[in-house]
Amino acid sequence: MNYADYKRFDFLNGTGIRHSLFVSGCHFHCKGCWNAAAWNPRFGTPYTPQLEQQIIDDLNQPDIRVQGLSLLGGEPFDHPQTLKPLVHRVKVECPGKDIWCWSGFVFEELVADPVHRDMLSDIDVLVDGPFDITKRNLQLKFRGSSNQRIIDVKKSLDENKVIVMAS
Repeated sequence: MNYADYKRFDFLNGTGIRHSLFVSGCHFHCKGCWNAAAWNPRFGTPYTPQLEQQIIDDLNQPDIRVQGLSLLGGEPFDHPQTLKPLVHRVKVECPGKDIWCWSGFVFEELVADPVHRDMLSDIDVLVDGPFDITKRNLQLKFRGSSNQRIIDVKKSLDENKVIVMAS
């Protein structure tokens, strides 16, 4: 897997101070996508064990209160073989850190697929659904179009139904 960017100390993609990994490769190709360059899976830099360790180390810096990790794209769920180990490590090695993920898939699709559900189980907040330019709304927090939902993943998995967070 390649990644388009890794931003430390990001204030835009989720709540609090975060570190954000923008993966490359997305099959959705949403019209009006703000990160269309990342559709190409070869765009950017190869993801390495060294980058993964840097992300873990950055999340565990004692001097700065980082709230968590954000996964964006591209499409993170196009790369479960690479990202599942990362999200699991964050849950195990970075106590108190949350994980936000943006996906063109909807929650119901992810839950129905065992590989995607396994990765989803370590994510705290999912912003789901493809960007729809006809439903674009610049007033929305953490999402670009009104069809997208901000989902509390743990509650949704526990209750076996989508629990949308207040935004």
